[in-house]
Amino acid sequence: MIRLYIDPGTGSMLFTVFIGVLSAVIYGVRILIIKIKSGVGAAEARSNSETALPIVVFSDSKRYQTTFAPVLDELEKRGQKAVYYTMSPDDPVLSKKYEFIKSEYIGDGNKAFAKMNLLKADVVLSTTPNLDVFQWKRSPSVRCYVHVPHAAGDLSLYRTFGLDYYDAVLVGGKFQEEQVRELEKLRHLPAKEIVYTGIPCLDTLYERVKSIPQDQPHETTVLLAPTWERSGLLSLYGEELIKSLIDTGYKLIIRPHPQSFTAEKEMIEDLMARFPDSDRLSWNRDNDNFNVLSEADIMISDFSGVLFDFALVFGKPVIYSCRDFKTDPYDAWFLDEQPWNIRSLPGLGTAFEKEHLKDMKKVIDDTLRGNASLSSQERLKVRDETWCNIGHSAASIADYLISKLNEESSIPVSGDGFDDEP
Repeated sequence: MIRLYIDPGTGSMLFTVFIGVLSAVIYGVRILIIKIKSGVGAAEARSNSETALPIVVFSDSKRYQTTFAPVLDELEKRGQKAVYYTMSPDDPVLSKKYEFIKSEYIGDGNKAFAKMNLLKADVVLSTTPNLDVFQWKRSPSVRCYVHVPHAAGDLSLYRTFGLDYYDAVLVGGKFQEEQVRELEKLRHLPAKEIVYTGIPCLDTLYERVKSIPQDQPHETTVLLAPTWERSGLLSLYGEELIKSLIDTGYKLIIRPHPQSFTAEKEMIEDLMARFPDSDRLSWNRDNDNFNVLSEADIMISDFSGVLFDFALVFGKPVIYSCRDFKTDPYDAWFLDEQPWNIRSLPGLGTAFEKEHLKDMKKVIDDTLRGNASLSSQERLKVRDETWCNIGHSAASIADYLISKLNEESSIPVSGDGFDDEP
C-alpha cells in the first residue's frame, strides 16, 4: 500500500491556497446576492432614478459633524432634500431640526456597511476613505461617490487605495489634486473629478474662534495631541515624554487620537494608569476638541491633522515630530515627493528632537517666545497651500452636490481659488 506524504510546508501552502479559493468563491456569491437584491447595474439605477435618494451624506463617526453639519445646513437653506446616515448613535447632527434633511443612525460596523452597500442614490458624500477596499463597497445603484477630507493636509496619508474608487474628490489645495492625479497615473485609474471647495471643518472652527475673548489671563497650558500608530509620539516616547512635560510645571492636557483608544488600547490604558488625572494633568476624550484647542497655549504633536487646526486657525505655535515617520502603510509610499504634512511643518513651529526630553520647559519657553517673531508670511504660505475658499466651503460643496443631480457643474473644476483671507 502506497501512502501519500505531504511535508508540513507543502501542506500549509495547499491549505492557504484552499482557503484563498474558498474565500474568493464566498465573496463572489456574496457579490452576486448583493447584485440580485439591489436590482443590478448602474443602467437600471438610472432608469429607476425616481426611486433613488437624491443626496446621501455618510459619516462613520460623530467627530466629523463639523465637516458635515455646515453642508447639511446649506442644503436645508436651499430646500434640497438629502439623507444623513451616521454610525454614531449620539451624533449631534441627529438632534438638529431639519425640514428637508432626514437624519438616521444606521448602526455600526458591518450592519452600517451592509446598508450602504445596497444603497440606491444619485450622489453620496463621505469623508470615509477606502471605498470598495474594505467592508464598504460601491453600490451599483449609486451614480456618484464624492469624497470630502475631514482635515487639512495630505490625501496621500490615507491607507493604501484610500481614494481610488471615488468618482470625485473635493480639495482645499493644489498639492492634493497633484497627489490624486499621480496615483491615478501610477495605477491606470480613470480621472476623478477634482473640485476646489475648501475645508468645512476649518471654516467652522474659524467662525467659533471669532467668539473667544482675547488676552484673558491664565496659566500656561500645554496640549499633547499626537496621532496613533508606530510613528506617533506616545508610541515612540510615551512615559518619558509625559514625565518631562509634568516636570515643566505647566498645566498639561493629553488628547490622544480617538483611534488610539481602539488600536493602541493597552498602551493608552497603561499610560493613563501611570499618569492619572490630577489638578495639573488631564486626559481629554471630548468629541469636540474646540475647548482644549482654545485653552492651550502650545501644542506638541507629530503629523496629526489637528496640528494644522491649531496653527492655521488659532495662530498658536506647535512643537512637531516627524523624524520617524514611515509612509509604507499609506498611499504616500507610492509617491516620490515627501508628504505635504511633513514638509510644511517648519513654517509652523519647532522640530522636536529626542534630546529635548531632558528639558522640555526650555523648548516650550523658546517656542512660545519665538511665536511672536515667527514669520506670518511662512504661516500664511502654509495656510494658502491647503485652505482655499476660506469661509465658503459649505456653500461650494452644496453647489457641487446639487449640480451633480443635474449633471452640470456650477463651480470651477481644477482651479485654485486662493482668494479669501480669514
